[in-house]
Amino acid sequence: MSTLRIALAQINTCVGDIPGNASLVIASARAAADAGASVAVFPEMTTTGYPIEDLALRASFQRAAAASVDAIAADLVDAGLGDLTVVLGTLGTNTEGLPTNDAVVLRGGSVVARYSKHHLPNYGVFDERRIFASGDETCVIDVAGRRLGIAICEDIWQDGGTVASLAEEGVEALLVLNGSPFEEGKGRVRTELARRRAAEVDAPLAYVNLWGGQDDLVFDGHSFVVGADGAWLANATGFEDALLVWDLPDAGVAPAQGPVVDFASDDEQAYRAVVTGLRDYLVKNGFGSVVLGVSGGIDSALTAAIAADAIGGENVVGVSMPSEYSSEHSKDDAADLCKRLGADYRVQPIAPLVDAFQAQLALTGVAEENLQARVRGVILMAISNRENHMVIAPGNKSELATGYATIYDAGSIGGFAPLKDLDKTRVWDLARWRNARARERGEVEPIPANSIEKPPSAELRPGQTDQDSLPAYDLLDEVLDAYVEHAEGREELLARGFDEAVVDKVLQLVDRAEWKRRQYPPGPKVTALAFGRDRRLPITSRWRER
Repeated sequence: MSTLRIALAQINTCVGDIPGNASLVIASARAAADAGASVAVFPEMTTTGYPIEDLALRASFQRAAAASVDAIAADLVDAGLGDLTVVLGTLGTNTEGLPTNDAVVLRGGSVVARYSKHHLPNYGVFDERRIFASGDETCVIDVAGRRLGIAICEDIWQDGGTVASLAEEGVEALLVLNGSPFEEGKGRVRTELARRRAAEVDAPLAYVNLWGGQDDLVFDGHSFVVGADGAWLANATGFEDALLVWDLPDAGVAPAQGPVVDFASDDEQAYRAVVTGLRDYLVKNGFGSVVLGVSGGIDSALTAAIAADAIGGENVVGVSMPSEYSSEHSKDDAADLCKRLGADYRVQPIAPLVDAFQAQLALTGVAEENLQARVRGVILMAISNRENHMVIAPGNKSELATGYATIYDAGSIGGFAPLKDLDKTRVWDLARWRNARARERGEVEPIPANSIEKPPSAELRPGQTDQDSLPAYDLLDEVLDAYVEHAEGREELLARGFDEAVVDKVLQLVDRAEWKRRQYPPGPKVTALAFGRDRRLPITSRWRER
């Protein structure tokens, strides 16, 4: 036996792009071989992208995935990589014809081993138990006389089961293929879990994770290796392609540390997650540009900055749509924002369109305010249709939770909502972080200071601010976190010491707004519980917290 070099290929696949995903495998396998690796390990569901949801149930898709595995095996040989052991995730089928979440081992032009995921997650954003059949056998492969165990993502999150069986097999390293979505703080949870599992198998654990955006999920990569003693042996940066190469030493020799990089701050990771989510949603769906309303406020400012970082400021169209109530500073801040970003800035006053509606409808009060907001939505959709930009919505999680948005307005329409899972206080945090990063690099701060500092307002009536209708955002977000993300009821919230009037108002707003949330665009998940797949409540419900 001798040192065995293992390469973890952290790649960004696309659901359904089976030929494109195969090309990524060949390119990364070549890079692994050039780096002297004997084993190249790829993420969960590499050939098909992940998650594939009900595509797994289509026979045509199953056939395409199977053909891809055979083609990759042959292409590896044609590329002179036949001696490289390649472990990659794919869609399979069991003896009953049911779809399975598999890892296949390729060598010498053939599939030399296959493993089906045992533990199928059925919580949060996952619904695998509905789609896949579970496997019931462990997988240990031999590479140059070294015994390597294989597991897939959730297999190591469950106590006992797969890991316990592999421990009995006496593996010398555990290779784990993952499609683990990003959420704030999850990296620390993963690494502590991996350390426990490495100790249980008494061997290093190599964790390779997918990265990139897929609808409302963002995969962050952050692949790593930990030792049996919990030592941090190697890791890759997040939110980008990486080939992490690490050497499994001779038996009885302590493993050496490989490449190690510092983890980014929580703010940077959250920001990179929303940039990745927006960029991949656009690129993978064939859009090269976006349009959004720029009001001079913090939400549209941060959204525009995210879009500029995702696809370049020259591909961002910012439309100021002033009304008679719009302040001069708001118009100036919107113009300043677009100048800083290099975005296409346009001004489209809404008064002529509002007047036309009012001549027919003569609306007053809230109906008149909502008319202004919806006219702005019509303008953006018209520009989108005419010029083929995707409309992006700048609404945040606090507004979405409380229904503090006019349905079909400029803040809620479009194809994607980058701030959907960021509450208002996090919006301010990330705006300040992004400006600080610009200062560190000697660049122009992308977000005008006034947009961060001024009181937020929809400016639909004279002197309006958000706090006319909502509690202060720092208080509101604390209540929302307890009620929405931690499912605490009224009794628990009052026991925490929150004011009764605030609690009752917030709960009423949240419960009444479910119908609005169902019609909101998708947006990247960054917290432990995002609206959508994570939180599924009926629209029609008479249940109220008492």
